Amino acid sequence: MDLTSSYSKLRSVVDVAFNAPLPPQAAISDALKTLPASLPVTGLGDAVVGSHLLTDITRGLSGQKNSANYYGFVTGGVLPIAEIADNVATAFDNSVQVHLPDQSISTFVEVKALEMLVELLHLREGWDGKTFTTGATASNILGLACGREAVVSKRLAGTSAAELGILGACLKAGVKDIQILTSMPHNSLYKAASVVGLGHASIKDIPVNEDEPWNLDLSALEEGLSLATGGVVSIVAISAGEVNTGRFATNGASTMRKIRDLCNKYDAWLHVDGAFGVFARCLPKTAEFSALHESAGGLELADSIAGDCHKMLNVPYDCGFFLTKSPSTLTSVFQNPNAFYLVKDPSGIPSPLNIGLENSRRFRALPVYAVLLSLGSEGMAEMFTRQVQLARRVAHFINAHSAYELLAQPPDRGNTFDNTHIIVIFRAKDEAINKELTQRVNATRKIYVSGTKWHGKPAVRIAVSTWKVDVERDLSVISAVLDDVVSSYRDL
Repeated sequence: MDLTSSYSKLRSVVDVAFNAPLPPQAAISDALKTLPASLPVTGLGDAVVGSHLLTDITRGLSGQKNSANYYGFVTGGVLPIAEIADNVATAFDNSVQVHLPDQSISTFVEVKALEMLVELLHLREGWDGKTFTTGATASNILGLACGREAVVSKRLAGTSAAELGILGACLKAGVKDIQILTSMPHNSLYKAASVVGLGHASIKDIPVNEDEPWNLDLSALEEGLSLATGGVVSIVAISAGEVNTGRFATNGASTMRKIRDLCNKYDAWLHVDGAFGVFARCLPKTAEFSALHESAGGLELADSIAGDCHKMLNVPYDCGFFLTKSPSTLTSVFQNPNAFYLVKDPSGIPSPLNIGLENSRRFRALPVYAVLLSLGSEGMAEMFTRQVQLARRVAHFINAHSAYELLAQPPDRGNTFDNTHIIVIFRAKDEAINKELTQRVNATRKIYVSGTKWHGKPAVRIAVSTWKVDVERDLSVISAVLDDVVSSYRDL
């Protein structure tokens, strides 16, 4: 099988066939029929399997990578330079787990990519513990693991939670509970809490009110933190870009400073889940985005930050990042003990397997490195600008529409939508239409949205994150679909 010609064919298949966010339902059904009943005894060979992949499997795959109109999960797309870099990573297949400067520059590239990422996010200095992960879920696991280690180990002398285990460490330290104080957390935080041994019940949701559940209640936060004197230790988790609404748990640097002071007072770890919201810090410093800059202000005061690159940076799955100002805490948890061959290089670059979950890992830093070099901070800001502008235009359209209701709008903002980042959440005013709204929108195969709930009722969520955004073109597509869905339902 000629792999070069097969790749060229794959490129033509992708470019021609997948301008829509989803394949036709019939194409998915046809592709399913081509799957084998079992493992073949005699292999089919590269030529047959290659044809099967390019002809059968591809027609049943979603097209969010190449479509400008996929607004379901915050997946972004894949910038061309990121795809090239990803193919280079596959071609050389460097497993970036051990820093071996005489064998590969891969770890140097990874560190440089992380340094540029910190610079892009305007986080200032001090983030000496940093690594790439599979995504924000893994990064939240790192954040809670570091938080657990820090808050318990502060009460221990000469040892750590990583050494003793969470049960032994808590017993020795006199800790009876570890709580995670947050507001409207992403479900990955619950998973992370379970993985690191804290449990789902450790998460305490403390919103300001029902109308703004993303907003963290500072009075409740201080009350919860004050339990530290009774053997309860705390991790504070800030949602910077809540997944349903796109809103921020804090309203600026002054609020983050108050939270930082409270965490210092009660020896709590301050973690930010900034999967996509943290990138609001990269928008141009203009009046148009001043409200978002205010909302994302002060995140540099955190002890750790989790984020996704396969969202806003538009690199391939899978790629997230984790940053902390406490590299010693990170290595305390994730160090491979007794691996004497893993000698630290004089350059100071740690082997990634000692600061993250995996002992074997893909060179996922390379696409990030390529995108940041290719676009630079101005190019990234321009891409993010188009995404925010489209989301705000959609919000204006829905707010003015007689058949739809825009949701999750802070009461003090009026109709300015200056707090809208990349997510718009809404519902149909007609309950019968609303029950089927997500399905009817997606059935058009022209755009793809995700269904959610708001105050117990079905709602629709549009998330804009692809590099392919064209504001006028895409607004026309979205508005036409939403108009047609309402009119076609009424014609039944």
